[in-house]
Amino acid sequence: MERLEKRLRELRPALELRVNEPMSRHTTFRIGGPAALMALPKSVSEAKMVLQAARELGVEPFFLGNGSNLLVSDEGYPGFVMKLSGRYSVDELNRVWEANHLLVTGGAVLLSSLSGCALGRNLTGLEFAGGIPGSVGGAVTMNAGAYGGEMAQVLESVTFLDEAGEVCTLPASECGFGYRHSIFSDRKCLILKARFHLDQGDPAAIKARMEELAGKRREKQPLEYPSAGSMFKRPPGHFAAALIDQCGLKGLAVGGAQVSEKHAGFVVNRGGATCADVLALVDQVKEEVLRQTGVELEMEVKVLR
Repeated sequence: MERLEKRLRELRPALELRVNEPMSRHTTFRIGGPAALMALPKSVSEAKMVLQAARELGVEPFFLGNGSNLLVSDEGYPGFVMKLSGRYSVDELNRVWEANHLLVTGGAVLLSSLSGCALGRNLTGLEFAGGIPGSVGGAVTMNAGAYGGEMAQVLESVTFLDEAGEVCTLPASECGFGYRHSIFSDRKCLILKARFHLDQGDPAAIKARMEELAGKRREKQPLEYPSAGSMFKRPPGHFAAALIDQCGLKGLAVGGAQVSEKHAGFVVNRGGATCADVLALVDQVKEEVLRQTGVELEMEVKVLR
């Protein structure tokens, strides 16, 4: 990592680099030890430069979005993390705009901001995304969804940096979208932009639907505690939360990690939870659900070690 850090500082002195950056600051679980090196490019040109330098030195970057579907090891990550920033930038990575009757957004934009921008333009179709705590890049990669909606339903195309550092654009129909999956789930690509085809709608109806879904989230989800969202994928023919509840596992805890008493599909950080706590709890839940129901649960949350 020292060679890469030195090279990046030579190429772009103004690039934001962080050494031994605590990953607990970058995940919604608020769990995780330090990443050896993190770069936070604020523009497409910076992102290309970082990616090219890393690959010239044989370093494979881990692309980080908002960390909403991620659990990081307590020991941290010995590799290189790349996270789009744009906090102080007018670059397209952190903007939302309209072009050719499409809503276009940078990969660093949060879904909550994107759905708000759609509302401000009287565009309907992204109401489901308002409460998902992820970035556009992460949401496209995993085809994020909620309450019957998902990214694949409204995406027109995706622009990304491919494995060779080239800027590419694919129509949504070629992105291999499935349940919490896309071709980007299996490739080392960085999402730069996404284009959405949305319909004009009644602003009052759009706002009412967003408020309705926000109310459902507050009522049913443990938003008062850090978590990574739904811990398990939906098993065929079942709902993970219902199976966990059926097995009497609500409230089960290991250290600071607990199966939410409000929604059994969530594992929450009640305070001071470690990655080891969460994984031990997940193993207990999987074993008991398999014993009682014969259904094998699979984690939806990714683990970074």
